[in-house]
Amino acid sequence: MNPRVLIADDEDSLRWVLEKGLRQAGYDVTSVKDGPGAIQAFEAEPFDIVLLDVRMPGVDGLAVLARLREVRPDATVVVMTAHGTMDTAIQAMQRGAYDYLAKPFDLDEVVLLAERALAARRLTQEVRQLKSGLQEVWEFGALIGRHPRMQEVYKTIGRIASSDVTVLLRGESGTGKELVARAIHHYSRRAGRPFVAVSCAAIPATLLESEMFGHERGAFTDAKERRLGRLELAHGGTLYLDEIGDMPVELQTKVLRVLQERTLERVGGTDAIRIDVRVLAATNRDLDALMKEGRFREDLYYRLNVVTVHLPPLRERRRDIPLLVEHFLAKHAGELGERGVAPEALDRLVGHDWPGNVRELENVIQRAMVMATSGVILPEHLPIGPVSAAASMAADATLEEIIEQKLTECVRGLREHASATLYDLMLGLVEKPLLRAVLRETGGNQVRAAQILGINRNTLRKKLIEHGIDPGGLEG
Repeated sequence: MNPRVLIADDEDSLRWVLEKGLRQAGYDVTSVKDGPGAIQAFEAEPFDIVLLDVRMPGVDGLAVLARLREVRPDATVVVMTAHGTMDTAIQAMQRGAYDYLAKPFDLDEVVLLAERALAARRLTQEVRQLKSGLQEVWEFGALIGRHPRMQEVYKTIGRIASSDVTVLLRGESGTGKELVARAIHHYSRRAGRPFVAVSCAAIPATLLESEMFGHERGAFTDAKERRLGRLELAHGGTLYLDEIGDMPVELQTKVLRVLQERTLERVGGTDAIRIDVRVLAATNRDLDALMKEGRFREDLYYRLNVVTVHLPPLRERRRDIPLLVEHFLAKHAGELGERGVAPEALDRLVGHDWPGNVRELENVIQRAMVMATSGVILPEHLPIGPVSAAASMAADATLEEIIEQKLTECVRGLREHASATLYDLMLGLVEKPLLRAVLRETGGNQVRAAQILGINRNTLRKKLIEHGIDPGGLEG
């Protein structure tokens, strides 16, 4: 998108020259002739740069500058002033203007200054992003997981991030839907633009329309001044509609219109305001059931459901729990101190069903870190009850993970032993059931069993004798 410039000056000829020159340089330009017009335009739409004349009728330029900085503290404002009013220009700089232009000036000088202002703005945004980078790392860290379903989520983020396709995120509460939405925004071309989240369930229905669309002054009793809605604030960036299934039907109609026409009207307004936003929506509700009940519009559903991402509940990817535990221990170590987790406590964490999913797991880990003053989290530090051995084993666990867990149980308690024949013992424990399973599969046929095992028949015969296995007794 082209950078957007607002020009405010009462000289018609100067506005015309600036407008023409900046458009030729690749800028989108809006021009007004006085202070009130500048404030109105700036409140209505986001601009990258404002060229503001200090001396204008109606409202003094310094007052306009103060209002612009109040609306957006990071506003990039360049003041324009005649040579005789340098004191005013200095005051403007002290009040937050980026730079000033002394009249008369060259058009090339304006374009060059605009480029420098844009570069400075980008640098400021990069610094701000770097400062929040650690927080983003911790946030996206909660998306870790080796489970195939999580791997599919990562792949989908990679496929869709660069496009503007609308995405519907589905999953239980606490599975990380907003984290996925933020990751999609982070890796998209809109990454330097706003990410604006709206919870359709947390905001009362009577206020949600104004929150979404904004309102004009006097639109209702408490509307004492114009207010931009979340849709406008997300211009150029991403709008995340959380719990879209809880949005009132009458508001769904208006949201559908925005998605189709890319324009909106503020509450109490009549002007169509153009917006450019990417919409990501999320829900833990059954939208199909809501549509049958007439509580969710089918046309909005199809508009949102271009790409669907399903996030699995934590109980269906238990193998990722140890990874998440490590992540949360590291995340909160600076505040609560370094902690370890006893194997018995980890078993309890893996076996819990986690109705609150990853969000609940993080809360439990934080609480346990506070309680574990000795530095090791024990089962008694967890606000969850014991689980059976079967429950602690992930339903989706791989053979390697099942074996590892069983071996961990066998190894437990051997730390104090100076030596043990553990290696040979474990090989024997694995080898014997393996031979029995293969012979059972081949009906006792040793030639076929040796082929499956990848060993010769003589080696197989020796191992059968060593383990006391009768091939004939395993037929069928």
